[in-house]
Amino acid sequence: MKDEILTGSRLTFKAVTLVVASLLPMQNSWAQTYTSGQHVEPAFEGWRPNPDGTFNMMFGYMNENWKEAPDAPVGENNYFEPGDADRGQPTHFLPRRNRFTFEVTVPSDWGDRELVWTLNVNGLERKAYATLKADYLVDNMVIASETGSLGAGTSSPESRANIPPVVTVQGDSIRAARVGEPLELDTLVIDDGLPDPTDPVEEARAFAEFAGGALAAAFVTEENIMQRRLMTPPIKVTVNKVNGLYYSWNKWRGPGDVKFDPPQVKVWEDTRTSANSPWGALWLPPPIPEDGIYEVNATFSEPGEYILWGRADDGGLYHDAWITVNVSE
Repeated sequence: MKDEILTGSRLTFKAVTLVVASLLPMQNSWAQTYTSGQHVEPAFEGWRPNPDGTFNMMFGYMNENWKEAPDAPVGENNYFEPGDADRGQPTHFLPRRNRFTFEVTVPSDWGDRELVWTLNVNGLERKAYATLKADYLVDNMVIASETGSLGAGTSSPESRANIPPVVTVQGDSIRAARVGEPLELDTLVIDDGLPDPTDPVEEARAFAEFAGGALAAAFVTEENIMQRRLMTPPIKVTVNKVNGLYYSWNKWRGPGDVKFDPPQVKVWEDTRTSANSPWGALWLPPPIPEDGIYEVNATFSEPGEYILWGRADDGGLYHDAWITVNVSE
């Protein structure tokens, strides 16, 4: 009996040790990166059909800088061809990778032509070539996978049932403001609650209990889970993203800086610790307002015409809105 007890204790201790060891930091290597001075790479993300027979070509970009958010007005350094140079693209580029940022509608008879987006930022010209080739067809599962909500090539009944949030900006789509004076922005966001918000502590406890039983699960705490997320982000073919609803305003176009209060969740893939980004190691979904209305103040540094971009994202899918603000002295 004594030997059986000792054997059982050793097995339990071994299971606990394995679970706790899996929470310890591992060494990461980092590629060379830059804060400023680098170019912006336009990206064709794919296309999807519309009910009326037209097609939406989807674009994003990779800003090679971690800090600099350059501006490139529509013109010789930021244009589409053939046709109109202005297809609603951004002229302000947030840092790093921004996927599925905007869409351009082309007619049903577009055929095998290419739509080309050209950017020249910090002296380096780059182009993205968009076509309707079958290999580039995008659906909701592709979006969720590419942005990191799902693992590559995976899905679930929950993810397949997910529909994008619905955004309704309260008030006029064209506003007036003055330099230095906050402009209140209220936005109603309705979502279906899918996918379930990420709870890393509960997920780890469930794994620990499966691997080592209740005793192993008891060793899982929020502190050591966050330490593991901090030091050893999961290794995936695609980026890793925390699922959970948020709404964020950002500058799309405009001559000056725009500050938002409270600070907005980042829509770009910032993987750094405490970066207020769904791709960050310690990020958790913010509380959802009881009435569904997100309240934000925007303050402008210079006069001129601005376009602000709002995005609601549930982790897997998104919905966008834009407003124009004419700012005077």
